[in-house]
Amino acid sequence: MSFEIVTDSSCNLPEEMIDRYRLHILSLMFRVSGKEYYSYEKGKITDLKPFYTMMRNKEEITTSLIDMNTCLPVFEELLKNGKDILYIGFSSALSGTYQVGSMVLEDLKSSYPDRKIYYIDTLGASLGEGLLVYHAAELRREDKSIEEVYQWLLDNRLHLCHWFTVDDLFFLKRGGRVSASSAVLGTILGVKPVLHMDNEGRLILMEKARGRKNSLDALVNHMQETAINPEEQMIFITHGDCIEDAKYVENQVRERMHVKDVLINYVDPVIGAHSGPGTVALFFLGTHR
Repeated sequence: MSFEIVTDSSCNLPEEMIDRYRLHILSLMFRVSGKEYYSYEKGKITDLKPFYTMMRNKEEITTSLIDMNTCLPVFEELLKNGKDILYIGFSSALSGTYQVGSMVLEDLKSSYPDRKIYYIDTLGASLGEGLLVYHAAELRREDKSIEEVYQWLLDNRLHLCHWFTVDDLFFLKRGGRVSASSAVLGTILGVKPVLHMDNEGRLILMEKARGRKNSLDALVNHMQETAINPEEQMIFITHGDCIEDAKYVENQVRERMHVKDVLINYVDPVIGAHSGPGTVALFFLGTHR
């Protein structure tokens, strides 16, 4: 391969895909009761049901971005071995992870002047970020150069659509995404927010659906409005320990838009700590976000 792809654990890609494309993953951290955990550990398949059970019990979980000591060894090892690097990072509007990684790479340029070093803010998260990584890896497999892949990412990151809903407004309230009064009222009325990622990589409340099924249908409706050739796309879906709801969305996109390729995976603990159990997200390429 002509270059190495590095991303972070917020991409939420499954281990099989990480191995298939030989991706390098920088892991963010989360803490429960003062104990630290990696969101991703190479070769370790983590059962996330206990994590989401803790969330449902309203245990407080905190998260942290990567630091220089996490990413510097990964980057430097690749550069020392003569590899060029393309770093694809978590939205800078949601985390400082991308800033740390890009700063480290910028500092390394002077020490490795013969190496090509590129980095890009996906302005995305979860499998939205992961879907861009997937496309980059596929382009690399087609022998595209690092410059060509980087340019494709620049040209297409604002076509990567993120639509999601949550089952419990408590977690968005705790993270400051909705007011306390809206959370209480929404819970009483059964209102489920439908959100998306805007062009700055921020989570934006777009509408309020009455009831869970309507909120799931809203995700598919938005995809139907903007998706580019959906029957030819790879579609990603993530969930916060609610696989049946994720499968419902999968069935809808297959039936309504003749989608053939769908990947479903968990929302990792770092993102899940903020979105909560019951989160369902749909990711695809569209005419606009």
